[in-house]
Amino acid sequence: MSDLFLLFAIAFLAATVIPAQSEIVLAGVYLQGAHSAALLVMVATLGNVLGASVNWWLGRGLLHFCGRAWFPVKEAALERATYYFKRFGVWSLLFAWLPFIGDPLTVAAGFLRTNFIVFVTLVTIGKAARYMAVIALL
Repeated sequence: MSDLFLLFAIAFLAATVIPAQSEIVLAGVYLQGAHSAALLVMVATLGNVLGASVNWWLGRGLLHFCGRAWFPVKEAALERATYYFKRFGVWSLLFAWLPFIGDPLTVAAGFLRTNFIVFVTLVTIGKAARYMAVIALL
């Protein structure tokens, strides 16, 4: 499997509720020196934003299943994310990369009918900044 595909896949999964550490994979691939930092940040960001978009879709269309065992976000986490989303508005999506709150935040954005273009724009800015910070720290 290509290291770029692996990075994309792990970044995608990390944006869903499946536990994955895309920052560790990004660092490992970067330290191999086979790809530019810009390419790696773009691949990781794309995967992570697409994963967050799945969460938005879940919030938009499947929230009535919240509380069922298979639903990926627990009700308490979704309530907390909805509180922050309502308190800080769409700008809270800049922090969708944060552990524990980020995934429920993206589901809440879908549930609260956030415009998808606004959603993708803000989530992309936040997630790209996080990956750029990881590379800068190496």
